[in-house]
Amino acid sequence: MKTRCQWVPVNDPLYTDYHDLEWGVPVHDDRILFEMLMLEGAQAGLSWNTILKKRENYKRAFDNFDPYKIALYDENKVATLLQDAGIVRNRLKIRATIKGAQAFKNIVKEFGSFDAYIWQFTGGSTRVNSWKSLSELPANTTISDAMSKDLKKRGFNFVGSTICYAFMQATGMVNDHAVDCFRYHEV
Repeated sequence: MKTRCQWVPVNDPLYTDYHDLEWGVPVHDDRILFEMLMLEGAQAGLSWNTILKKRENYKRAFDNFDPYKIALYDENKVATLLQDAGIVRNRLKIRATIKGAQAFKNIVKEFGSFDAYIWQFTGGSTRVNSWKSLSELPANTTISDAMSKDLKKRGFNFVGSTICYAFMQATGMVNDHAVDCFRYHEV
């Protein structure tokens, strides 16, 4: 039996697959980075498992997280999304995704890609940690503080420091797999 990070539920294939195949793998695709940042924001106040279960619905509802399409959403689209039981129907979070898509476009204009912008916070490479237990993992760091502050300045919402750190973990900007987890050395 494989040793996994302590936060992975034992009998949850969706969570296990997310951990084993995706979490902590460095992402450099602008669309996926946008998707993950928006999903982390949607998760605020909820469990990640709730968002994982709704992820495919989010992709359907938000045009596969194409920020250029989302940036054009109007009030009719917001009303439609508020009726979609497949996603978290929170007006502020829906509007934050639209506003985030508009900010994303401006960042791409300035930096050439969202990847270039977001990875600058870690100097362009994964920060590797050596945690032995779940209790050692921080909720945020000075890097996630800086990322949060800058994203907010650029027009993003639901990007507090804790959300930014979870995003960094998910997209491989930091390797926070426990040292005894089989994925620690793989990513």
